[in-house]
Amino acid sequence: MRYLHTMVRVTDVDASLDFYCNKLGLVEIRRTENESGRFTLIFLAAPEDKESAAANSAPMLELTYNWDPEEYPGGRNFGHLAYVVDNIYELCQSLLDNGVTINRPPRDGHMAFVRSPDGVSIELLQKGESLAPAEPWVSMKNTGSW
Repeated sequence: MRYLHTMVRVTDVDASLDFYCNKLGLVEIRRTENESGRFTLIFLAAPEDKESAAANSAPMLELTYNWDPEEYPGGRNFGHLAYVVDNIYELCQSLLDNGVTINRPPRDGHMAFVRSPDGVSIELLQKGESLAPAEPWVSMKNTGSW
């Protein structure tokens, strides 16, 4: 398992980039605009991690900007921690076997979400190519929120 990123939701891209890049000193690594999902993802890294982050081998900060205005009460602007894992099915099964609820099962063989005991959302991503869809994951419903 390798730590990937921390996601925070932002309401003003320019103000956020001014803070994180111009004032804090982070650098933009990549940006994704998703018109159908109506959001923008901006990945930032520390200057010393720029090359490694560009190769997706250093942890980053993900700024998520939802195009439709939204309030983020109670710390909801903090999104999740993300980890890449060797086998998402094996890890999710181990988590289930140890009493952890899989909030968003890895139906696609690629992504799952769980929550820590304190409610912190954790994204698990399959390393490399997605695994072939398999049961019980394909049929498992979402539980709660993530």
